[in-house]
Amino acid sequence: MPRRHLRMTGAADCSLGAALRALRTELDLPGAFPPEVLAEAAEAARAPDLSAHEDATDLPFLTIDPPGSTDLDQAMHLERRRDGRGYRVHYAIADVAAFLRPGGALDAEAHRRVTTLYFPDDRIPLHPPVLSEGAASLLPGEPRPAALWRIDLDGDGRAVRADVTRALVRSRAKLDYAGVQQQLDTGAAEEPLALLRDIGRLREEQEVARGGISLNVPEQEIVQQGGSYGLAYRATLPAEGWNAQISLLTGMAAARLMADTGTGILRTLPIAPDGAVARLRRSAHALHVDWPHHVPYAEVIRSLDPTRSNHAAFLQECTTLLRGAGYTAFDDGELPDPAVHAAVADLYTHCTAPLRRLVDRYASELCLAATAGKEPPGWVREALPALPKEMAEGTRRAGTVERACVDLVEAALLEGRVGELFDAYVVDVQERDPAAGTVQLRDPAVVGRIEGGTAPLPLGERLRVRLTRAGPASRTVLFAPA
Repeated sequence: MPRRHLRMTGAADCSLGAALRALRTELDLPGAFPPEVLAEAAEAARAPDLSAHEDATDLPFLTIDPPGSTDLDQAMHLERRRDGRGYRVHYAIADVAAFLRPGGALDAEAHRRVTTLYFPDDRIPLHPPVLSEGAASLLPGEPRPAALWRIDLDGDGRAVRADVTRALVRSRAKLDYAGVQQQLDTGAAEEPLALLRDIGRLREEQEVARGGISLNVPEQEIVQQGGSYGLAYRATLPAEGWNAQISLLTGMAAARLMADTGTGILRTLPIAPDGAVARLRRSAHALHVDWPHHVPYAEVIRSLDPTRSNHAAFLQECTTLLRGAGYTAFDDGELPDPAVHAAVADLYTHCTAPLRRLVDRYASELCLAATAGKEPPGWVREALPALPKEMAEGTRRAGTVERACVDLVEAALLEGRVGELFDAYVVDVQERDPAAGTVQLRDPAVVGRIEGGTAPLPLGERLRVRLTRAGPASRTVLFAPA
């Protein structure tokens, strides 16, 4: 069962920090950047290639990220079109290629790392911090090189035109989701920020119309509790969804440009097989979630309330339909099969996070070339065949890190409480062994395996459980029916 995303707010205690450091060693993850990589990054930070960048510093961009973030990939400026027929989205993406020399030490190291790896207390960056948290990051008050998207929308939020060029941009404000939500809710937000809600809602309506889905699954996060730490559940804010819609819009526009030129790399997800959907229907029935036979699962998902325990459990079950996502490259004028991302319900690519994900730099270069009517750079074309495999390995490693961190924090939190009883509800039941599955505790916010009973587990129902195992050394948490 997929685990919830894990974030850190505040400081964890020293024992957890030591365990997380040991985990880095155990998983054989990239360590410090080699001296030649740091030297090349420092030189690039001092003298990026800005020869092809137009001046767009007059646009008052802003960024929206979690508090404390310094690796800022995207900045936006939203406005109404001058013809009164809709909106224009200016979306600036960090221009990493302005700092990297193809084939150089910095480039080779990025291919070795593939993605930034996030731990509750730290991260292992894709690029040296002098770039990812400095010269290449879209921090406020400083001119930065960017791939600047201009996407025109009609009054219903449909994209009618998109292009991307290199530009110098300057962010005016670094905002966080909670602050943005508060401004929008109280009416304090002025344009262009106020347009985020308008455009975000229109794009959500477009998502519904094309049959796409966005899973609003509550997150687990580590929170500071005095001098120690704990776990809590956090539902995403509407502003986070609206912000994500701008990123999705850009990824779809980029994929269309690639498709039109016959060269690109797509983020693909096959349509869920009938067997997976049938299993999900059985889960819906067990969880008392209404799912008429004529209603598509995307419509059911959109009707769910993640604050209700049976709906939250069903949302977790729905993540099984998103398995199988990957990257597919093409360079012969023919789109791959499948080409569509089933959850997006359209062509889609990753292009908005080049500071944290390798493939996005290549996607930006392909789209810049397409807009200019030029052939892609040779170094981009040469890398395309190997990128899907590289990204698959990097994504797998990132998933391993996330799962291991969740297991470690849960086991450390419950250490010394073996034998205690907890209130929980069943969020997953194994088909082969209905007496085993997964439970979600109400307090603390732990999701763990349950086994050892004789009766089938009641999916979606409350259950009193006993902790039978918890140890950070093995990163194991195990429950049994009380």
